[in-house]
Amino acid sequence: MRQLAIRTTGRRAAGALAAAILLCAAGPAAPASARTAEDRSAEDRTAQDRIAEDRAAPAAAREASGDGLALTPPMGFNNWNSTHCRAEFNEQMVKGIADIFVEKGLKDAGYTYVNLDDCWALPERDAGGKLVPDPARFPNGIKAVADYVHSQGLKFGIYTSAGTKTCNEAGFPGGLGHEYSDAQQFADWGVDYLKYDNCNNQGVDAKQRYTTMRDALKATGRPIVYSICEWGQNKPWEWAGELGNLWRTTGDISDNWSSMVSILKKNLPLAPHARPGNWNDPDMLEVGNGGMTGTEYRSHFSMWSIMAAPLLIGSDLRRADGETFEILGNREVVAVDQDPLGRQGTVVSSGEQNGRWVVAKEMADGSRAVALFNESDSAQRIATTASDVGLPTADAYRVRDLWQHEDFNSAGTLSATVPAHGTVLLRVSADPEWAAYPPAVELGLDGRFAETGRPARTTTTVTNLGRTPARRVSARLTAPEGWQVKASSPTSAKSLPPGGKLTTTWLLEPPRDTPPGSYDLTLRVAYSSPGGDAAEARLPTGLSVVEPPPAGASYVSDLPLLSATNGWGPVEKDSSVGESEAGDGNPLTIGGTVFTKGLGVHAPSAVEVYAGGGCETFTARVGVDDEEAVNGTVAFEVWADGEKAASTGVLTADLPAQALSADVTGADVVRLVVTDGGDGVDYDHADWAEAELSC
Repeated sequence: MRQLAIRTTGRRAAGALAAAILLCAAGPAAPASARTAEDRSAEDRTAQDRIAEDRAAPAAAREASGDGLALTPPMGFNNWNSTHCRAEFNEQMVKGIADIFVEKGLKDAGYTYVNLDDCWALPERDAGGKLVPDPARFPNGIKAVADYVHSQGLKFGIYTSAGTKTCNEAGFPGGLGHEYSDAQQFADWGVDYLKYDNCNNQGVDAKQRYTTMRDALKATGRPIVYSICEWGQNKPWEWAGELGNLWRTTGDISDNWSSMVSILKKNLPLAPHARPGNWNDPDMLEVGNGGMTGTEYRSHFSMWSIMAAPLLIGSDLRRADGETFEILGNREVVAVDQDPLGRQGTVVSSGEQNGRWVVAKEMADGSRAVALFNESDSAQRIATTASDVGLPTADAYRVRDLWQHEDFNSAGTLSATVPAHGTVLLRVSADPEWAAYPPAVELGLDGRFAETGRPARTTTTVTNLGRTPARRVSARLTAPEGWQVKASSPTSAKSLPPGGKLTTTWLLEPPRDTPPGSYDLTLRVAYSSPGGDAAEARLPTGLSVVEPPPAGASYVSDLPLLSATNGWGPVEKDSSVGESEAGDGNPLTIGGTVFTKGLGVHAPSAVEVYAGGGCETFTARVGVDDEEAVNGTVAFEVWADGEKAASTGVLTADLPAQALSADVTGADVVRLVVTDGGDGVDYDHADWAEAELSC
């Protein structure tokens, strides 16, 4: 767990849109006022019915799970991500979370466990070798807290480590050598869930340590869900299913995009090991902790759900805003996670090269949950088909947008323009009643940039993906107040047949004093089904006002960056990445050579710079920075408008700076990518020294 785990398994391992279906991806859901009370009631009943059906796990699943516990991924709360070991972690907080589960409907949505993490005990056992709850945090003891949680119809979880001490630097007692005593103490307190960490393990074989606690828990006679938090160091997915109900597959998550995506990529390939009663655990949810945007948190929740991951809330719900509850309480997304078939979603198409991911999950009712996930820093079209995600051939399909709670029909294409860091989450079925739903339409917008002081042209498209025509189609593009928006081609069509398109060209003119930056645009489309039912589609997107690079050679560190993501801390200009805070780097140094200009990054990293179509070459000297000159292995890539223009092989810490040059002629965007070299993130500090664009 915690600090030691971060350093052991990669301290830097932290390394909406939905147009397709008029979908609004991992963006804000349509306001409740947009639907009638009868509609909302029907949606709630549908979600509740699905949850009820999902919990009726088949007998075969019960037999496969061994102990009959965690037949669907555990759902609940753990305090660590929001409190760590601070004083606010106490009895009052834990009881407050239990109350909120009931008051806010999270209990009814499936959240069951209220779990303690590290720091609940005193640093020393009592004279009899028993664990002692911290009287300042838990003045009434642990059993009293467990009893309160149980009184709310919930279950209670606790934490310790498979070592001599837990992970916190204060050194609280671990379970190694005390397994049977501690397990009985937990059972006597009414514990329903044990998270067993990996710190201070004294080098004892992992399987041996976790087997002993498994046996101790069984000896108590109390059913206790067993969470093996071994960080994926010894491939627990290959053996932990014989011992426990879930196992951590990675190091600790952090509340940032890079960390979440890095963990996602490690967990996705492990799908064959998940089944009822045994789950891959990519760590707890960060939704609501403030380090990511609402769009990113929806992606986080969507991808954890399609991976059949445990859904353990890691934010302090006493301080959560409405958007947090809306994300966590989306019962249709929860139903994907809790499906009784127990399949983890698998990768249909990988986004390693372009950031466009398609992940599909087989569901117990024969449908497929489909995630169109955009890892990249700009909106992209992501597409697949009903056949590709495993559905049988049919005349048409019912497509349910799980964030917008709307149904459409599709002829078989599943596609969307997905916002940067967004996810469109669909549930698709070969429904014979498909004609009852309006046709799905996909919205698109080309043109990301407007140079300062100059108007820009952009093109929007409305494509009918359905099997039925879309009638009376009209499009409208809105921009910030003060912008001039004029259409230079038709904005409406009487009818779009299946596969038909409405293409509109727009002239956008920002005020002349508009500063560089990103600005919101929204494409809104109204249409009707053949039966006359009205439908709407909305594509929130953006346009960047940019300054073109000057003629001649310019250091990239002197140019404005369109975007910058980093595996550890922020991207630094003219210094190494250093630690996690901005400005804490050192002079860029590779193989003993110091460079005054460049970018300091940490894998996985991606930096975008605007080239405006007027540059020819990019050059740099690249390598692992000397500040972490032992473990780092990285690889550098240069991309020009989505096409790889140059790359290095794997570079190690003992190599001098390597020359890298790329032809970027005509590219609007140059993207500088650093990967982990294929061996996982481990102190992968990397430098783009003397990075230059020649224009």
